Amino acid sequence: MRIAIIGSGPAGFYAAEALLRRTDTIVHVDMFDRLPTPFGLVRGGVAPDHQSIKAVTRVYEKTAARPTFRFMGNVCLGSDVAVEELHRHYHQIVYAIGNEGDRRLGIPCEGIAGCTPATVFIGWYNGHPDYRDAKIDLSVSRVAVVGNGNVAIDAARILLRTPAELEKTDVAAHALEALRHSQVREVFILGRRGPEQASFTPPELKEFGEMDDVAPIVALEELAGCAIPETAGSSQQEKNLKILQSFATRQAGEKTKKLYLRFLVSPTEIIAGADGRVAGLVLEKNRLETQPDGSVNARGTGETEILKVGMVLPAIGFAAKRIDGVPYDEKNRVIANEDGRVVDPASRNVIANEYVVGWARTGPQGLIGSHKGASAHVVEHMIADGAGLEARELPEREAIDDLLHQRGVQIVSFSDWKRLDDVEVARGERRGAPRDKIVEVDAMLSVLGQR
Repeated sequence: MRIAIIGSGPAGFYAAEALLRRTDTIVHVDMFDRLPTPFGLVRGGVAPDHQSIKAVTRVYEKTAARPTFRFMGNVCLGSDVAVEELHRHYHQIVYAIGNEGDRRLGIPCEGIAGCTPATVFIGWYNGHPDYRDAKIDLSVSRVAVVGNGNVAIDAARILLRTPAELEKTDVAAHALEALRHSQVREVFILGRRGPEQASFTPPELKEFGEMDDVAPIVALEELAGCAIPETAGSSQQEKNLKILQSFATRQAGEKTKKLYLRFLVSPTEIIAGADGRVAGLVLEKNRLETQPDGSVNARGTGETEILKVGMVLPAIGFAAKRIDGVPYDEKNRVIANEDGRVVDPASRNVIANEYVVGWARTGPQGLIGSHKGASAHVVEHMIADGAGLEARELPEREAIDDLLHQRGVQIVSFSDWKRLDDVEVARGERRGAPRDKIVEVDAMLSVLGQR
């Protein structure tokens, strides 16, 4: 069996490992990525001050070392190669493209300067080539981060870290320089529902209380009505509530930066200043309503306030991007699928030999480790559906390389990536950091002597 996996993030690597370790059939995997660098969200999304999480790439390197695995970086599906061409060269295709798009607030003035999706901000400080030139103005003193998940937490934490804390990370050099001169002193994390519905995880929340120069602030009235346990319970909700209570009862002390955690508010309009940039945010007070199925929704009360801020970072979710030839679910903003089998979005009929794993399948949910079992589950479908497929003759494995080379595509192998990795680590050592990322694709190819 020869399989093409599109995307080299955690879900893609876990799918590759599940395929390659099978003993009932011999599988060859070619993993494509539009960037010369592998590891997807681990490289471009995990916060630079969370190096321990990035250590998971050692597991992926073991998969990449298998003799029947190939990494083919710098190859973009839809422009360098089409889906129908992959079908001619592979028995099955797995989409593992993640969620590279963002969800918008859909409120007046969202498009003005100073309102930047958190995806862009995170890509900017992580050195993602797509966002290296983003215009991030840190001359403002107050920032609102809209959302109550770990993405919002990450964005706020990086904004409030001291330069000394950031210098020890692999934050992109251009972002480090800008953050050194940042004027941001207050960050507001805004949730439309209550503390009990917040989706951030306790370790990330607790971290705010351990930062060098940050005072986390929660008003006691924000916790009114919450069933706060006397001791930290075992559930994420109970742990979060206990941490929030500790923030509400502590003193700000001498710390110069402040993080405000607000709940039950929704932005309804962004206010533009005389210069056309963000000057404030209109917030509507919400109330919670329990639905018949037990879920809790936020409803606006009509009561509003104006929060003066100079930047707004919406962090309300991600979406899969559309790719030519790949069925797309408009409602859920993922690749159209039924339990990992790609389907026609209108008829819901299964499209033979196409599968999807990770966030492109489910939307943005679950931590990195949760993808291991989920990808293996989809692989079981692939093996069940693929009985007898290996009898279909394909072109030689290197025929796809020839096709891409004819089109002028410079394929980056995993050994090429390891050369880039060595260069980045060496650059990082010079500034006392784990690595100093190369942030331009042309510069990466230049290092490899390909351009």
